[in-house]
Amino acid sequence: MASAESQPRFGQSVKGLLSDKVGSCSGDVIALTRQVLKGSRSQELLGQAARNMVIQEDAILHAEDSLRKMSIITTHLQYHVEHSKNLQDQLRHLLK
Repeated sequence: MASAESQPRFGQSVKGLLSDKVGSCSGDVIALTRQVLKGSRSQELLGQAARNMVIQEDAILHAEDSLRKMSIITTHLQYHVEHSKNLQDQLRHLLK
């Protein structure tokens, strides 16, 4: 009869160990799932950062192009201002 009594205890201890292992594995699966989700979110954030960087690069290139054009326009305006000063001087000389 001692063996009959030990059988339920052994069964209960196996069930308890199995339950502990299942709980431990469940915790590990949950931790792994969280880590995968974090990694997925990190990839998403890196992709978004890369897209933003490309947008900023385009904006910088556009700004450089605009500055180049403004520089050319400024040079032309300076030339015309100098030319108009010369014309004004010539007119003053003629009107004397």
